Amino acid sequence: MEISSTRKKRTKKKTRSSTASCLASLLVYPAIKFKEILPMKRSWWFACACVAVLLIAPMRNAAVTQEPGPPAPAVGTQEPASKAATPSKKKYSHANDFLIHGTIFNEKALSFPGVELRFRAEGKKKYQWDTHTNSRGEFAVRVPQGSNYEILVRVKGFADQTRTIDAKSGGNEETVVFRMQPVAGGKE
Repeated sequence: MEISSTRKKRTKKKTRSSTASCLASLLVYPAIKFKEILPMKRSWWFACACVAVLLIAPMRNAAVTQEPGPPAPAVGTQEPASKAATPSKKKYSHANDFLIHGTIFNEKALSFPGVELRFRAEGKKKYQWDTHTNSRGEFAVRVPQGSNYEILVRVKGFADQTRTIDAKSGGNEETVVFRMQPVAGGKE
C-alpha cells in the first residue's frame, strides 16, 4: 500500500522592497528593476525618489561649483625679494648622532622595566633628554656627537647611579649596562 501525500509546498510571498533596496534599484540599475518598483505604494515610491534626489543633487552641485586651482606661475618671473632673502630651514639629519643604548637590571639580575634615565651634556645643570626603560629593561637615546654626556639612572627604592659617556672620540654608539642596588630600608 502506498500512501500519497497531498501536502502543498509553502512558498514565501515576495514582500515589498525596503527603502534601501528601492534606492539601490533607482540608482544602480533602474531599467532592470523598474517592474519591481511600479506596484509599490505611492508613498514608498515618493520616499525613494526623494532620497535619491537628496543623494544625487549635492554630488551634481559639487561637480559644477568646483573652483579652479591657483594659476601656474609664468615662466621667467622672479619671486619677491622678501622670499629670496629668508634662508630656508635645513632638515636635521640623524646621520651624525651618537647612540647611547643599554639595559638595566634589578638586584636579582632580572630586567627592570619603567626605570627613569636622564641625560645631559657634561658641565650643564639641566638634563636635556629623559626616557624610561621598556618592558625588557632596555633604553636607547640619540644625542649629538662631540661632547661627553652624563647619565642619571633613578628608580624608587634603589640607589641612584650616574655614568659618563664619551661621545667625542671615534664610533657612533655606546652600550651601557646598569645593575640597580636597593637602598637600605627601601624595597626588599
